Amino acid sequence: MPPPAVALPARAALTLLLAWGAAWLGARLSLPVPWMLGPLLATALASMAGLGTHSVTALRNGGQWVIGVSLGLYFTPSMAALMLGLWWAVLLGVAWALALGLGFGAWLRWAAGPSLAALPAAERGATAYYASTIGGASEMTLLAERAGARTDLVAAAHSVRMAAVVLTLPFAMQWARQHWQLQALDTLPAVARVVEWPGLLWLALASGAGAALMRRTGGANPWFIGPLLVAMGLTLLDVHLSAVPPALSHAAQLVIGVSLGVRFSRRFLHAAPRWLAAVALGTLGMIVLCAAFAVVLAWASGLHPVTLMLATSPGGLAEMAITAQVLQLGAAVVTAFQVCRLVAVLLLAEPVYRWWVGRG
Repeated sequence: MPPPAVALPARAALTLLLAWGAAWLGARLSLPVPWMLGPLLATALASMAGLGTHSVTALRNGGQWVIGVSLGLYFTPSMAALMLGLWWAVLLGVAWALALGLGFGAWLRWAAGPSLAALPAAERGATAYYASTIGGASEMTLLAERAGARTDLVAAAHSVRMAAVVLTLPFAMQWARQHWQLQALDTLPAVARVVEWPGLLWLALASGAGAALMRRTGGANPWFIGPLLVAMGLTLLDVHLSAVPPALSHAAQLVIGVSLGVRFSRRFLHAAPRWLAAVALGTLGMIVLCAAFAVVLAWASGLHPVTLMLATSPGGLAEMAITAQVLQLGAAVVTAFQVCRLVAVLLLAEPVYRWWVGRG
């Protein structure tokens, strides 16, 4: 057997090769988000087959960096004015996410009771709460550890939730766009569609500095939020350095898909099957509820329901923003809603948990 130092790079390279082939096939088969869904499906199947897939964290971070920059280019002054006028809808989206998480937690305690029965009451409650909170997986797992929860169950729940949403919503959104014959809902400025040099270099340096600063200050999801804020700020100031090359965007989607797929190992699936099944079924229920909420919010706000479906869905920030960007379903609105929700949930998760525990 080769030394781990040699085996790990080889596994990573083979995983990327498999992911690229799956992305190419997904594009030929007209998958809705082929450069993310193809790698996710192929890597997940290979991982469950025990083929020893591997995701490189640095590549995942780089992928988030690229996606953050590309989404920031949508935030023109007119888009910012639109979002400021919809502050009340964003607040409703945050409240909805918190309420949805509490309901999801109650569902997990009921449906996956045997998986939690051996745990002390306090640990059982913390595990169900942080596993069901609609926030970033790594951040919720860290908060769960501080609360004394079973972090393995929490991390598994968030992995299944995000995968279920990513494997469901893009197909639903593609069907909705074709069925309703939707035109593109995004408004990307013409100057932001041109790749320029050395503008791309300056954009990379500025956004990289934003990621480094966000990471140094302990911000959530720094490799996505930092570049997003820098690109957003430049666009709002009417400074257009360069667009993001499509090939770079495809590569970013690929490594993000790989990072989701490698989580589904054989050991992962056999750890707590009842727990994972309850999470998957509950996630599908949340998607249906979010669809109904999106229709009501669309009626009140004037935004399109499919945009708000992605904006309020229980999926991850980067994954939902990518779906909106590729299918041209309002990437800026989806990103704004999801970013505000992520920040609010991070700030409110622990206070809401203490309130929840206080109410028994």
